[in-house]
Amino acid sequence: MRKSLLSLTLVLGCVFVAAGQPRQTAPQVVAQLKQIFPSAVGFSPKEGDPRHFKVFVGSGGGRQVGGYAYFTTELEPLERGYDGPIKVLVGMDTTGIIAGVIVVENHEPYGSFSVETPQFAEQFRGKSIRDKFRVGKDIDAVSRATISIASASRAVRNASRRMARQMLTPDAVQ
Repeated sequence: MRKSLLSLTLVLGCVFVAAGQPRQTAPQVVAQLKQIFPSAVGFSPKEGDPRHFKVFVGSGGGRQVGGYAYFTTELEPLERGYDGPIKVLVGMDTTGIIAGVIVVENHEPYGSFSVETPQFAEQFRGKSIRDKFRVGKDIDAVSRATISIASASRAVRNASRRMARQMLTPDAVQ
């Protein structure tokens, strides 16, 4: 009894210590962040509410926050494509302009010619969060993949607007 109580205490102690430690960002995620923000000098661990990465720019002692990155599935968990959630990593600068997106995971039957294409991700670069993100208008539609395209576009728009409301001042947004 005493041994099992001691073991349980040690395990719980390790869990509480580990829970208090900052988590390391996976190398694959860092590479994706670098792809969206090539001039960044660093990234914070995922933190805050809503969950996000801070993107640092500048050099030497002049390092400052130059943007934010976040996963749509963490900010808009109920948004679904044709076959479930479409996980998109979105980068936004401090003026509410989308720096880039990467479709990280999806199970869409037509993803290979809709949300997975470089053209899909590229059309978000430079968009303001104030844009409408309407499929067929300012977002390209793809025949047979409308549900997937519309869902991913809504997720990027809504997650970005939520981040902007939390992290940016209204006068900073373009």
